[in-house]
Amino acid sequence: MNVTHQYLFDTYRAARLGEPMPPAPGAHDVAVLRSVRDRRRFERVLAGRPARGGLGAALRRRLRPRTP
Repeated sequence: MNVTHQYLFDTYRAARLGEPMPPAPGAHDVAVLRSVRDRRRFERVLAGRPARGGLGAALRRRLRPRTP
């Protein structure tokens, strides 16, 4: 059973029991990703590191050609 099947079963059950419908799959994905990003920024500030540019700096370090 995939997510869509489970959602259909849940909406059917909710309609039969008079309960509120569940949110559609993926309806809150963007909000979850934003909260994860904000939490990581907050933890970086608490640790005394810059709150922005962590991923970009790591990629630049990794992709920069090494000079002998």
